[in-house]
Amino acid sequence: MTEAVAPDRSAAEQALLNRSLIDLFERDIAFNQTLGLKIVSVQPHDVRATFDMRPALVGHYAHGRLHGGVISAVLDHIGGLALVVDIAARHAQDNAQQVLKRFVRLGTIDLRVDFLRQGIGKQFTVTAEVMRLGGRIGNTQMRLVNEEGTLIATGAAAYTVA
Repeated sequence: MTEAVAPDRSAAEQALLNRSLIDLFERDIAFNQTLGLKIVSVQPHDVRATFDMRPALVGHYAHGRLHGGVISAVLDHIGGLALVVDIAARHAQDNAQQVLKRFVRLGTIDLRVDFLRQGIGKQFTVTAEVMRLGGRIGNTQMRLVNEEGTLIATGAAAYTVA
């Protein structure tokens, strides 16, 4: 006797999930609005967001560079989003609402940020890659670059996922 295999998410349901994830991170997480974070991609192995430099994000008034807290926050947020995208891919039979329910279990338990260069630029791109997704813990590595591709900071994080 063979087991029935649940069908993968339909293209329409995947589009709904992608839009829901973008809305969640751009609109529903209020701090991301403060950061000006715009989600560019929510595809497995390609999770990206951008944000523009603004006076509210400056950490050193004389140099006009990003505040370290802004850098840490965007790295943390994109790492969490990358995990949700991977969780969604792992549970391809789940609809958008079921995947979003899994998001409420996500929480940062460790975050390391390496500040490599001054956060100077007009626009920044932040990316994340999932290194490991276990049943209870997920690990990511993240990068922040400016519009010229200069690497500003990297991060590594661990999150609870269950």
